[in-house]
Amino acid sequence: MTGETMTIREMCDAFDVTPRTLRFYEAKELLAPIRQVQKRLFTNRDRARLKLILRGKRFGFALEDIRQLLDLYESGDPHNAQLLRTKELAGARLAQMLRQREELDAAIEDLRGNIDWAERLLAEGKPPDSITD
Repeated sequence: MTGETMTIREMCDAFDVTPRTLRFYEAKELLAPIRQVQKRLFTNRDRARLKLILRGKRFGFALEDIRQLLDLYESGDPHNAQLLRTKELAGARLAQMLRQREELDAAIEDLRGNIDWAERLLAEGKPPDSITD
């Protein structure tokens, strides 16, 4: 790392992302590295933004939601708008994830039931069409 900037390779190594990922976020105007001919230099600001982007993606936030939160942060956020919006988005995402977990738990139980049914058939040596439950 050179001073306060990082090359694209250093960013990739530090954040375990690909150059394509960084270029994608740059194209979406979520990151704004310094351009020196063909070289991109990422600042502390870019590193902080990438950390927030990756955290938001991990939680399943849409890129547009992440952009809005980053924009609120950039504006200085004198009235805790970013914190309130983050709480709102996080609450909605948590509710969605909990619903998905309930659906997944139900699917897992159904699948276990099917496995148990198949094991009973195999243990009894019966063909599948001979059991009606």
